Amino acid sequence: MRTDSRLSRVLHILLHLARQPDHPMTSDQIAAMLNTNAAVIRRTMAGLRKSGYVSSEKGHGGGWSIACDFSTITLLDIYHAVGSPQLFAIGFEQHEPNCVVEQTVNHSLDDTLQQAKNLILERFKTISLANLNDDFIQRYCAAIQ
Repeated sequence: MRTDSRLSRVLHILLHLARQPDHPMTSDQIAAMLNTNAAVIRRTMAGLRKSGYVSSEKGHGGGWSIACDFSTITLLDIYHAVGSPQLFAIGFEQHEPNCVVEQTVNHSLDDTLQQAKNLILERFKTISLANLNDDFIQRYCAAIQ
């Protein structure tokens, strides 16, 4: 099963946008950076714009810009803005809902996966975009030394 990289790609974009607050990036520029199509970028960024995290301007000099305070937005906020993608590729079968073995397996898997999902989402609440930006700056400074 293919992984869903929307969350990591959007976070990547946001950190790049934060590097140049006075120079919006076009969908074409972002698409080239991420090796994808500009239409995919526009579709992905639409949820962020709707949530007020980014803005976009058309025409010459236009593009995508940060429209929020990084310290108030968490990974959970961004996760929801990109459509709350599936966190896990594993799941369970429901071919024989009356089968007690299947019920047992599904209950165990469902309970375990739900607990894991809750842990991840709770952790997402604690990480702000400012935290990511600070981590990037530290890593960048260490890399250029």
